[in-house]
Parts: sequence; structure tokens; C-alpha cells
Amino acid sequence: MHQKSIIIVQVGNAPEPLREAHGDVPLWFCQVIGCELDEVEVVRVFEGETLPAPDARRAAIITGSWAMVSDRLPWSEKTAEWIREAMTIEMPLFGVCYGHQLMSWALGGDVQYHEKGREAGTKTVYLNAAAASDPLLTHLEESFPAHLTHRQTVTRLPIGATVLAASVHDPHQIVRYGPKAVSVQFHPEMTPEIASDLLRLNRPHIEKEGTDTDSLVAGVLPAPGAAEILRRFIQHVFAQEPVAVSSDAT
Repeated sequence: MHQKSIIIVQVGNAPEPLREAHGDVPLWFCQVIGCELDEVEVVRVFEGETLPAPDARRAAIITGSWAMVSDRLPWSEKTAEWIREAMTIEMPLFGVCYGHQLMSWALGGDVQYHEKGREAGTKTVYLNAAAASDPLLTHLEESFPAHLTHRQTVTRLPIGATVLAASVHDPHQIVRYGPKAVSVQFHPEMTPEIASDLLRLNRPHIEKEGTDTDSLVAGVLPAPGAAEILRRFIQHVFAQEPVAVSSDAT
């Protein structure tokens, strides 16, 4: 029996217009990583699919969602428990947006709606001094663009977590929880085209909140540095080995 090296823990579908134009969320991650969709194991936990037992020989990416961590949905709480189990064996974990918030919640932090509302569009993320020696971040300048769309935020970090970057809006843009576990509030898997289409899709909500959607779309930029963080995570975990190689399960 063989198992795939990378697990994508999918915590929500992209809305139908985005799926029609760009495919679903797991494909976005595979395109950044540089592998085929059938070379990873996708577990749709939001639909009740069961995660495999944590395995330190594998890596898991926890995606973004259109749900809210603070709703404590049953599938989300089960995934939080799985994260805690994975951390005890130092399984490599990479959380994105909802996944970022869920990792913090699972490990003892807190997540609530951001007091200043939505952060959306391409924003500048600023590294701090603690990021200087982090192997996933050495390719970056002190600041870099990243695609964002979220209303909730990490309001309290777990004990022992280290913040590596912030934006003007959100102080917890990159968080490291251990040598093999890191999360980002932004979306390294999004291309400018996906980010722009998502802004247009959210136009009614964005403009109801008093922000001009066209200005946000006009401000969308490429974010190669953010995408490289995800690639480096995979490269670091597998020591430069091809990510599609399967290993024998024992």
C-alpha cells in the first residue's frame, strides 16, 4: 500500500464562479507547489471526510474556508483535535487563513472577528526581527505583497508561538508554532487573477462595508514572495526531494 506525501486538509469549497474559472482550492495549492492534483491526498473535512492518522513522514496543508473558526463547527473542532495530535509527533503543518486561525485556536490561542472588519486585496506584509533566521522567509525583503481576504483574526496566540510578520491591519500574518509548524493569514496559493475575481465576487459585502471594490481590484499585484513561502515549506520538509514521490506505508 502506498500513501501520498502531502495531505491537503480542505476546509471549504471555492464559490462556484471561482471553481468554474480557476478550479477548486486544492488545485490552487498544487499549482503553487508544482505537483498534480492526483499526487496529493485531499481530505474534505467540511464534508465529513476523515483525516488519516497524523504521520511525521507526511506534511499537511490546512486551507482557507468560507466558514468561521469561532462558530466551532463539529468538523472544525475535529480538525483542531487532529492538529493537536499532529503537533505531538512534530508532523509538518502549514495553515492558510482559516487554517492559520484554526491552528492557533487548536493550540491554545483565540480567534474572533477583527475589530476593524475585513482585510481584503493585495496588502503589504512586514517581517519582524524574529523572521531574519527563519528558513522559509530568507528570500523576502523586509516587506512584500500578499493576497488577503478575511474577517476573523487570531486575537490571542498560543503559548510559545512566535509572530514573524504583520500587516497594518493584522498583527499576526505569519506565526511559527514549532520547527515544523507555521501558518499565514494571507493566501500564498492565490494568483492575481483569483484574488481579483474573489474581490469582484465579494463586491456587495465589500461596498456595504464602505470600501470601493474597483480600487481594491486595481491594487492587486503579483505576490511571488508569498507563494515562495509555501514552496519552501514543502522543499524544507522533504529536503528537496520531489514532492510527488510516494512512500510505502508500514
